[in-house]
Amino acid sequence: MAIKKAKAGKKEVAERDLRIKLRRSLIGYPRAQREVAKGLGLRKINSEVIRRDIPEIRGMINKIPHLVKVEVLEKK
Repeated sequence: MAIKKAKAGKKEVAERDLRIKLRRSLIGYPRAQREVAKGLGLRKINSEVIRRDIPEIRGMINKIPHLVKVEVLEKK
């Protein structure tokens, strides 16, 4: 007798973007924090990037919250 596995339905998650702005200089901060900012695509003070709201990006933001400002953008 074959056992059928229930299909897991995809959860409806609202599509969101994050506007991330570098608010402070990276000078004097540990190398790991500078590399996280670089990984997000932030180069200079007041530079902004728009990234998808996914756990990987949220984790990067949580490593440098004292350096960035984050704004949530809702997609329509």
